Amino acid sequence: MSFTLLGPLASGGIRLPLCGFKIPAGFPSPAADHMEKQISLDEVLNVRAPHVYLVTIDGDSMQGVGIFAGDLAVVDRSIEPAHGHVVVALLNNDPLCKRLCLRGKSVILCSENPRYPDRHVMEGDDLSIWGVITYSVRSHGH
Repeated sequence: MSFTLLGPLASGGIRLPLCGFKIPAGFPSPAADHMEKQISLDEVLNVRAPHVYLVTIDGDSMQGVGIFAGDLAVVDRSIEPAHGHVVVALLNNDPLCKRLCLRGKSVILCSENPRYPDRHVMEGDDLSIWGVITYSVRSHGH
């Protein structure tokens, strides 16, 4: 699974209404009188921070963690990558989105789809972690 770097956000985010209760995945719809405050998705996802950038995901090797082709991923460069984090990486100039697995001194970039093999980082490989994915956003439009 690879990604496309989108670059910084333009200024001028808007505030959207936030419903003060959780919505069941059933029939009820939120009424306007239940809207409690205004939020900015820029603030919730922290996308205006200088250490955060956005990428578009390409491929289905991470669908096991809910990241699908076409998803927009929020990547934070300020988080120290650790075992279990889903990261954006560059392995031998190949951009990847994978789960970082540390086993002893071994580094493995793990897929979350059994159809794809894990990528074992070998001696002599060039690995650079570009950040940790903190959120992903998916369009459910047709």
